[in-house]
Amino acid sequence: MLSPGPILALGLALIHGFAPQLKISKIIPPHRWTSFAGGVSISYVFLEIFPELSHAQTEVEHLGFPLITYLENHVYILALMGLVVFYGLDILALKSRSRNQAVSDLEQTSPLTFWIHTAAFAAVNVILGYLLQNLDSHGLATCLLFFVAVALHLFVIDDNLREHHQKLYDRQGRWLLTAAIVAGAIVGQVAKLDEAAIAVVWSFVAGNIILSVLKRELPDERKSCFWSFASGAIAYAILLLVI
Repeated sequence: MLSPGPILALGLALIHGFAPQLKISKIIPPHRWTSFAGGVSISYVFLEIFPELSHAQTEVEHLGFPLITYLENHVYILALMGLVVFYGLDILALKSRSRNQAVSDLEQTSPLTFWIHTAAFAAVNVILGYLLQNLDSHGLATCLLFFVAVALHLFVIDDNLREHHQKLYDRQGRWLLTAAIVAGAIVGQVAKLDEAAIAVVWSFVAGNIILSVLKRELPDERKSCFWSFASGAIAYAILLLVI
């Protein structure tokens, strides 16, 4: 029987490759679908990521590294590091756009900033692709719920990177992110990390996801729809609790 990991990885990869062609904003107003995505993501953070971090904490405590024995809440520190690093990359992209606009009237980042920013998200996609192997022991409904949450997250990330990098992202960035997910899934099929190593990596990625939810997937009051947000949060929470 074919494991769900590679299939889900292919589906997520296609989001980066063909998201612009889906024209979601022509079907659903942007403030509604981004608010709905934000609601789903908030439920995912509170009901899945936080419990996973708690489990990861137990795994990391068993590593036995001398430095770790002096630190409390190790995985939460790693998650904080992930949040700080990706927040810094966002600031880098914003400043690069501002400089380019002032000098050449082009509202996009410099090529160097583009590659730094995109490479960081490609690394995250490799990790996400790898972690899909962990779904092999779960049922179809759980796999689909995970796919929906990550797919909505990637839609928002894709839109944000396109805003920063414009044509550079459409020509090269989206295909790099597409390949990264597939590469991670392939690695996941041929190599297995131990639970503690996965916990360390996942904690760092979780920081990036939490930042994305707080910064991008919770639009401000002028660009949001409370009822779309609430329906996304409640519906996804119910599904997580009953499945």
